[in-house]
Amino acid sequence: MFWPKLPIKKDTRILFIIFLAGILLPFSLSAQHTEVVAEKGEGIYRLLTRCGYPISQYLEPFIELNKARLGPDNTLYAGRKYKLPLRGDESQQDASAASPAKTPPATKTRRYEIFGSNYQDVEIVDDQLKGAVYHLVAGHGGPDPGAVGKYGDWQLCEDEYAYDVTLRLARNLIQHGATVYMITRDSNDGIREDSYLKPDKDEICYPNLRIPLNQTKRLKQRTDAVNNLYRKHKGSFQRMVAIHVDSRSHGENIDVFFYHDKRSNTGRKAARILQKVFQQKYDQHQPGRGYNGTVSDRNLYVVRNTLPVAIYIELGNINHRRDQQRFIISSNRQALANWMFEGFLEDFKTNK
Repeated sequence: MFWPKLPIKKDTRILFIIFLAGILLPFSLSAQHTEVVAEKGEGIYRLLTRCGYPISQYLEPFIELNKARLGPDNTLYAGRKYKLPLRGDESQQDASAASPAKTPPATKTRRYEIFGSNYQDVEIVDDQLKGAVYHLVAGHGGPDPGAVGKYGDWQLCEDEYAYDVTLRLARNLIQHGATVYMITRDSNDGIREDSYLKPDKDEICYPNLRIPLNQTKRLKQRTDAVNNLYRKHKGSFQRMVAIHVDSRSHGENIDVFFYHDKRSNTGRKAARILQKVFQQKYDQHQPGRGYNGTVSDRNLYVVRNTLPVAIYIELGNINHRRDQQRFIISSNRQALANWMFEGFLEDFKTNK
């Protein structure tokens, strides 16, 4: 930049330089967002995981930061650059850039092969849920696909979509220090980013039991698995969480809703906390739409017979076109898991 040589007094020149420094310095010290190029076939979840960002904390900030660059339903365009949210102390760099940099604490990473090759390495973010034990039961599985819907030429099976959301919830809980048991398990599915989750029948019941076709035997099998683990962790904060997808008429759009055992005041309170979180998220992300998810008691076998406090969650109607978007878009499945995580975190903090 060219500055003309004018007859300026020495004191005035010094003030002028200080003035310029006052304008330019904040910009030079501001924290900068790192940009990353999306790879072919990559969704937000995979991109953030590849870059080492905990999904439960950074999914929504990423979407907000890049909303002008995202495709329909928050998809990524391969080859396009996206900004990464600032991590923790980075957001404070404007105020502290002149101070010596602090060495970030070492992160712990643990491997859980059940999440699949892309997501098996789990960064432990903190220990907010230390001492909490979760028994996660994805609905149906094995010979029973549960509710089945149609989306174009695709067949949508309840057990596959409930399982994917349950895996994502499990990963979130583990990241924050919880002990988690996947009661329904599939060793070769892992977390998937696909819209169409190909159905199979190789799910097993914890620890390694073949799932029977008979409904009563199947429900008793997973109830026994939960109760055996409950006794192992007796005295700990424990929750049984069953995740399902409902089946209703094609014209019935429903919001996520929750059941609890009528004898359990704690279960009712936990379900209402989850409902409140979903209400807040709908108000934030879809203002004016409204949210009609309910909390009620229901005489369900697993809810009635498992020993931990039980919450049963229905994610939506697998036959309704708009509800189906809640399942087939991977970032929506992750959002469901994130919101449930937030609810369970509040439940732990207020009910332990």
